[in-house]
Amino acid sequence: MQSDLKEAIIGHLGNTVSAVGFAPVERFAEAPEKHHPAKICKNAQTVIVLGLQIPAGILKSPDYNLYGLHRSYHTAYRRLDEIALYLCNFIEAQGKYAAVTIPSYAPMVFHDFEPWGLLSLKHAAVRAGLGAFGRSGQVYHPVYGSRLRLAAVVTDAALPGDPVNDALPCPEKCRACLKICPAGAFTAEGDFRKMTCLGHTVKHAIYPLALKDAAGLKHIERVINTAGHDYWIDCDECLKVCPLNR
Repeated sequence: MQSDLKEAIIGHLGNTVSAVGFAPVERFAEAPEKHHPAKICKNAQTVIVLGLQIPAGILKSPDYNLYGLHRSYHTAYRRLDEIALYLCNFIEAQGKYAAVTIPSYAPMVFHDFEPWGLLSLKHAAVRAGLGAFGRSGQVYHPVYGSRLRLAAVVTDAALPGDPVNDALPCPEKCRACLKICPAGAFTAEGDFRKMTCLGHTVKHAIYPLALKDAAGLKHIERVINTAGHDYWIDCDECLKVCPLNR
């Protein structure tokens, strides 16, 4: 019966997504308590991860690479949120199930000014068999590399999980992303520093105005989850040099 529901979900999604994976909630035992699937959906049993690819041609655009990436990311975010919403309704229509969307970008939760997704979509993608973490801190799909934008659905329907392969996907001696990073987001040991990357890469015209003092920073979560949703992308050097994105 549950296998039938999984197949029905895959059929419902059709070609609306580039990739889909299923992860039983047991695979999230090490997730932070406040960001565990059980905090999102009561009696959570399965996380369904959805991926939508960004065209590879954008990374090769001679003059408008970042323009294309900006609009593609934000188009994908909205599209994924719609697909996840419709999938929740589809699942709930199949029986006495509950389903909750995990947004592709915002809203986020902030801990000491650091943005967190309601659920880590990158970790969920790995647990759902969609890829593995590379040296850049991104998740790499075997076909689309790090060009997938992600969203998810958490449901109390117990569905069979997909196989996981979390082996390092990067070529053995490749250090292309570490060498080219203009922000210096990698330590000498090669560890990725998320906030260094975000501070260099994610820009928005409203941030200098709304977050310029303590009163503004007090509401950072509200500012970024509303006015800052359509952020500008100011760097994608690691995506362009990565051999897994070609």
